[in-house]
Amino acid sequence: MIFSPISDKNLGHSPVQKQSIRLLSLLDRFCGRRIVVWGDFILDEYQYGHTRRISREAPVLILSHQAETFALGGAGNSLLNLKALGAEPIPVGVMGTDADGRRMRRMLKKSGIPTDHLLMIKNFTTPKKTRILAGEENTRKQQILRIDREAEVPDSAGLKREMVSALEKLRRQAEALLISDYHNFTVKPETFAKIRDLYHAAGIPVALDSRFRIMEFQGSNICTPNEPEAEAVLGREYSGDPERLKGIGRRLLERTAAEAVLLTRGSRGMVLFERGRPLYSLPIHGSDNIVDVTGAGDTVISVLTLALTAGASYRQAAFLANLAGGLVVMKRGTATVTVAELKEALVA
Repeated sequence: MIFSPISDKNLGHSPVQKQSIRLLSLLDRFCGRRIVVWGDFILDEYQYGHTRRISREAPVLILSHQAETFALGGAGNSLLNLKALGAEPIPVGVMGTDADGRRMRRMLKKSGIPTDHLLMIKNFTTPKKTRILAGEENTRKQQILRIDREAEVPDSAGLKREMVSALEKLRRQAEALLISDYHNFTVKPETFAKIRDLYHAAGIPVALDSRFRIMEFQGSNICTPNEPEAEAVLGREYSGDPERLKGIGRRLLERTAAEAVLLTRGSRGMVLFERGRPLYSLPIHGSDNIVDVTGAGDTVISVLTLALTAGASYRQAAFLANLAGGLVVMKRGTATVTVAELKEALVA
């Protein structure tokens, strides 16, 4: 592999100082890293309004519309996180030729992210999540409803050939492959297997974030299921039992054939499982009084992937990813973190 952990030998510092120096050094190496992001691109729409009364037509709130905003969701949020951290993300995926697809393309270009390898498909509805936020006129708005417009990417031989061609070409410049699967089927198992082998042969790490399909994408370097996803695919609940948690970790490693699994657990932090090593438990950074978890998984996989390209071990990468996750859930909406914020949190 092209990523090799940074050594902490002969630094002449205490263990705590060594850890901080090592992690700060990793953060300094994030800038300019070329990360290919392959996955499902979703438009996030936010509709804001204030509520003062109940409808006489039905027992529902009446929302007086005030504003709307749009953000890049799904794999697009990983792109923004990587960009905010100083990396150079390169997206590979599918969008419709509809208004939402064109809007996302404009947003990417405005953010300085290339769109050369985003395939625009006719008669494909660009996935969109609409969040309705309401509250009194001068109060903070709360989400009261989410509407998902989902679409499955066609299982077209021609489309798969174009995707493979783009990913093969990008292998020459990529330092990592980040896969963001939101269950819209941009990433097909047979295509994944071919690309995984090509990237591994070139020594390029593959990081996987998949919604309920991690068992279909075996052999990544690391994957990041959350606890409900892991319990669903294994058919086994954690229930607060430490021994059962170890068993979940062993099964995830076996069934994903990954080198490592980072299990995210919301307000309970994360647990890293590696082959031949004891589990590494990370309590949540900062307060467990979480503001908004929207897109937090995208932040985690982005920092994790960048850290690996910078030379981190899986434990170092997980530590930084947990730090980033703790910061981003204290922000409202689809948010990102910066290297400066991570450094500040490290030395605090």
